[in-house]
Amino acid sequence: MATINQLLNFSRKNIKNPKMTILKNNPQKKAECIKLFTQKPKKPNSANRKVAKVEIEYKPKILVNTFIPGEGHNLQKHSIVLIRGGRCQDLPGFKYKLIRGKFDLKGVNNRISSRSKYGALKIKPKSN
Repeated sequence: MATINQLLNFSRKNIKNPKMTILKNNPQKKAECIKLFTQKPKKPNSANRKVAKVEIEYKPKILVNTFIPGEGHNLQKHSIVLIRGGRCQDLPGFKYKLIRGKFDLKGVNNRISSRSKYGALKIKPKSN
């Protein structure tokens, strides 16, 4: 419960949702890759997660750390990507993910389940 002084100084209307402030109430934003690297996850997990530092195309340039979902990627420096909200649970500070299959980031090859999340095309059965 907020105190009276807190309500006087910060009314409930002025409290903003701190999530997705980079996206400015948009579902996705176009960005450019600045740096590609790997990051180790939090304690119980162990792997090297592929991540990218991207620059969102605003007037003041904003740098954001994003997670690259799926196995493998074809990103390079200065690649154009599309970012969306959604944090990576075992990487601290990564609140955004890249969208596969848009702009320079290709979809995952030979993906059978959850294809829409990874930009994978349907594998057509070979007909005789």
